[in-house]
Amino acid sequence: MANAARVLDLIDVAPAALAVDAAAMEARFADVSTEAMLAELLTKDLLGRVAAVSSFGAESAVLLHMIAQIDRDVPVIFTNTQKMFGETLAYRDELAEKLGFTDLRVYRPDPRLLAASDANGLRWSYDPDGCCDLRKVRPLRRALVGFDAWISGRKGFQAKTRTAIPRFGIDEGKLKLNPLADWDKGRLDAYFATHDLPRHPLEAEGYRSIGCAPCTSKVQPGEDPRAGRWRGWDKVECGIHVPEKPGEEPVF
Repeated sequence: MANAARVLDLIDVAPAALAVDAAAMEARFADVSTEAMLAELLTKDLLGRVAAVSSFGAESAVLLHMIAQIDRDVPVIFTNTQKMFGETLAYRDELAEKLGFTDLRVYRPDPRLLAASDANGLRWSYDPDGCCDLRKVRPLRRALVGFDAWISGRKGFQAKTRTAIPRFGIDEGKLKLNPLADWDKGRLDAYFATHDLPRHPLEAEGYRSIGCAPCTSKVQPGEDPRAGRWRGWDKVECGIHVPEKPGEEPVF
């Protein structure tokens, strides 16, 4: 009698999220409010499998407040590039405390990589893409290990490169949520007022989008909110976000 075929042990290496998942989510929540969508996902579909990623920038309080109203135990990830404004670090602590988050995770760049590739801390001045990769992209990649999905605060009005962003996409095999993709500045301001949320202290000084101190400048009237980021460089994103279409996998 022939021996039965041996059953092989297989390792599932498929991405946690596929393009079809993002497209299905986009259709499913097309006519659902932001708050209701988040409540459904955070308490059911993505419970225990999702993290919120926040820069604690000019508009971050809106999305963080929504999440905190649903589940304060959702992990909140902040990448401290070690080039941040002191005001941002203080605002982070104030806002996280006010909203009552229980799991604020701060990730920093690997000091060994910094010693090898940015020992004098000036890489931002001649290679901003490389600096962002070292100080933000790689730490975030480490931070997201173990999660199937993450929440981003991007909005379509912020820059021409963001006008068509979907609510759902795929980023390195993970489902990526952009709950505020279709929110405009007026709607955000109204939410701040309604819920009495504190503003980032630099916003009043003319900083509409706030990143690392060396690469962030004030925005002039009529400019895109992100015009003050990497001014003078052909660069509009740090590398965490790239232009995408619904269900399209970004390439890094």
